[in-house]
Amino acid sequence: MGYKLPRARSLKDKHIRALVAQWQGAGLSPGTLKNRMSWVRWWAGSVRRGSVVPKQNDTLEIASRSTWKGNRAHITTGERLTALPDWMQLAVKMQMAFGLRLEESLKIRPELADKGDHLALKASWCKGGRARAVPVTHPRQRALLDAMREHCGGGALIPLGASYIEARKAIERATWGVGIRNMHGHRHWYAQWRYQAITGAPSPAAGGKTYENMGKEERAADYRARLAISRELGHNRVEITDAYLGGRFAGRGKA
Repeated sequence: MGYKLPRARSLKDKHIRALVAQWQGAGLSPGTLKNRMSWVRWWAGSVRRGSVVPKQNDTLEIASRSTWKGNRAHITTGERLTALPDWMQLAVKMQMAFGLRLEESLKIRPELADKGDHLALKASWCKGGRARAVPVTHPRQRALLDAMREHCGGGALIPLGASYIEARKAIERATWGVGIRNMHGHRHWYAQWRYQAITGAPSPAAGGKTYENMGKEERAADYRARLAISRELGHNRVEITDAYLGGRFAGRGKA
């Protein structure tokens, strides 16, 4: 970019702003910009120049990250589901019934995880190594877990002799081949189902009220539902549920 910095400690505020301006000119999304700025802050701190990097992204005119990209909830039933081998059908059903990621649905060992009223997911099965619990609240969830235990015995869904990577690639090819193009949408479907089960009303993404149109008690219920669902999905921020449930959560109406 034309700047000459003889050493790392030559970094200045103007260099940071020029870098961000170049990234913005390249059309990078706010989310990508924020991720990159977290790297910049870590590096600048490592070379004792953390003070030259603005602590707030809005100071650099980086827009707020938008997590809402339309309703991406998806449920797979019928011929597309039954066209898959049994172990793949079970993996897809676990995504819809418990909001599991594909990796989690393949690695989970139901004999160890099934605690009756909840699933206890071990850290080694989960993204980021974050263990969590997912409640068992519906008879269909219980029936699915019984089927999982019968199929897996003391193991997981990964076929005998196959690695996790091999099993993942196999299910990705097979689901694509039968027309299932949005497996992550199964987690969105679970989140919206749980929201209605907890609050008694559909989420904003599913046609329910937006936050602005909710009364005080509805806002409190909305917050409680989002907090619970965030934990069940393995996220540590309530705001992430905007992507699953719709409606910008403004942090008000807490209970």
